[in-house]
Amino acid sequence: MCGGRGTRLESDREKPLYPIDGVAMVDRVLRALAESAVETTYAAVSPNAPETRDHLASDDGPALIDTPGEGYVTDLGVALESEAVTTPVLTVAADLPLLEAATIDRVLERHDDGSATVCVPVALKRRLGVSVDATLAPHLAPTGVNVVGASTERQMTYVHYDPRLALNVNRLEDARIAEERCE
Repeated sequence: MCGGRGTRLESDREKPLYPIDGVAMVDRVLRALAESAVETTYAAVSPNAPETRDHLASDDGPALIDTPGEGYVTDLGVALESEAVTTPVLTVAADLPLLEAATIDRVLERHDDGSATVCVPVALKRRLGVSVDATLAPHLAPTGVNVVGASTERQMTYVHYDPRLALNVNRLEDARIAEERCE
């Protein structure tokens, strides 16, 4: 998912293209996906991030799915309605610059036929000093990694304690902390 406006980041760059340790966040996420057990990668792009779309549009890049840019839930729905995408599908936000293939594989190994939201404890995000913009419960924050399963009846929440999942870059301070963790 890489079509959001990224206004909280307060940068002149589109959020997916914001560099962490010299590498665009979306490229870091794509590298982790390429090194994981994920077989096919798609990028949900929107009119909100035209430079990101151009950046990803290449023969060796992910297949692009155009979305309206009306928000994560709407854009995800459009991506899921695409003929190319079948469930189960792993969704990953482009603002997880520290994501690693092993973490993705652990999520996939735990998955069954239902849907799953990957969360981290709010306390972990606070300990790292990164922003907490949404919570699913008073003590859990979504990471931007989800599995949309074939079954809509089973909804799981996976709780991870991996700081790399806790660091999604929404603000400049988050980017600074991500830079420090890359060293």
